This record gives sequence, C-alpha cells and structure tokens, in this order.
Amino acid sequence: MKALITGASSGIGREFARILAARGWDLIIAARSTDKLNALKEELSGVSVRVITIDLSREQDAYDLYEHLHEEEIDMLINNAGFGAYGLFEDVPLEREMALIHTNICSLHILTKLFLGDMLARDSGMILNVGSMAGFSAGPKLSSYYASKNYVVRLTEAIHEELRRENSRVKVSVLCPGPVDTNFNKTANVDFSVKGLDPHSVAAYALKKCEQGKMVIIPGLTMKLTKIFEHFLSEKAITRLSYDVQNAKDGQPS
Repeated sequence: MKALITGASSGIGREFARILAARGWDLIIAARSTDKLNALKEELSGVSVRVITIDLSREQDAYDLYEHLHEEEIDMLINNAGFGAYGLFEDVPLEREMALIHTNICSLHILTKLFLGDMLARDSGMILNVGSMAGFSAGPKLSSYYASKNYVVRLTEAIHEELRRENSRVKVSVLCPGPVDTNFNKTANVDFSVKGLDPHSVAAYALKKCEQGKMVIIPGLTMKLTKIFEHFLSEKAITRLSYDVQNAKDGQPS
C-alpha cells in the first residue's frame, strides 16, 4: 500500500506518516522543507519513503506533483498542506492571502480531482482532506483561513455523497479538528487560549474513521459538542462569537 501525504514535514502530516509507516505502508511525503522531510525519512524504517520538495502555494506545483506520480498506484492521498493568516481582512497582505488560497484550496482541489479520477478507474482508494472546525463558520480575523476550510469541507461532503450514490468503493473524508498542538499557531501568528489536541491522536483517529468511510471526522468530545451547540445559534451570533474568540488571542496581523 502506498500513501501520498502533503504537508508531511510537521504536525498532523508527520504523524500520518509515522502511523502509516508503522503499518507497513510505503510513503511519498511532500512539503516545502527538504531538511525536515529527510529527517522524517531517516526516522521511518522498514518501508519505502520518498521525499518530494514542493510548494503548493504555487498552483503549478500541484499539477507537477500529479504528473510525477500519476503512473503509480496511490492508495491514499492525504491533503494536509495548509496554513492560516491572522489579522483584519484589510490588513493581511494580499500576497499572503493568495498563497493561502492556492495552498488550502486550489492545490487541494487539483490533487483531489486528479487522483480521484485514477482511484475511480480502479474502484479503490482513499482521500483524506484536512479541513478544520473553522470550516463550519465565518472567522473574523482569520477570514481567509476559515473561508478556505469551508471550501474544503463542502467540496469533500459533495464528493462523498456522489460516490455513495454511485456505490463506489473509493472513500473520501474530511478531517475537522479544533485546535491541535502543531506549528499552525506560529505560521498564522496567533496563540490559542485552549490546549490543542495531540497531533498523533488526531491522526490515528482520522485514519480509523477514513477507513470506515466516515464523511466528516471531528476528533474530541469538546469539538463534537461545539458542532451540536452551533445548530442552536444564528449565523450572526456564531460570527460575533467567532470574532470574540479570535480577538482574545495574542498575535499581530500577518
């Protein structure tokens, strides 16, 4: 079995690699940091691990990644690459937002579309898109990030239902965690006021639920309850609450 993991150099992506390697999966790990990928490769033993240095904020890199791998049988695609940018919409540099959109939306869309076609042709495979609890609401002061994760969630849900109607054996899921103890905060230039979940536990839970064919994967009881609670609030109330939560975080606009 072979898995392609984007954003594999740290956080949840690195934990996906560790767990799958322990299960005997061959891996293709992709990210911008060659040094971190090579360090991860050295850590993993007993399986084939290929390192691909790539910057998915450049849309063409997603096409190039597929072209490089499309003749191989990828059994699982994990679209984990992504980042956030904290600050008022008017203050966050446009270049930063466009890099975010290309990474979180465009490259994920391209890789999902192209590898899904290959999986459908052989009627097997799994795609796990990493979304966020942010994908269920608007996020003042993290507006582009929340919007990008809304796209990831809704796209994955739609594909999941299409495949269900077609009785396809291909599985597509979206992981929607709350705060996780990763480098996200540093990249987005923000601090969470609550302790993040352990990335290894999140990755293990996500893989288990993806293999079971679950559409939306929400790890942790707190986030499950939060999702239920949001059903009783208006969009306006949720957005106002989201602003208050973001505003309480320490950080400066990116």
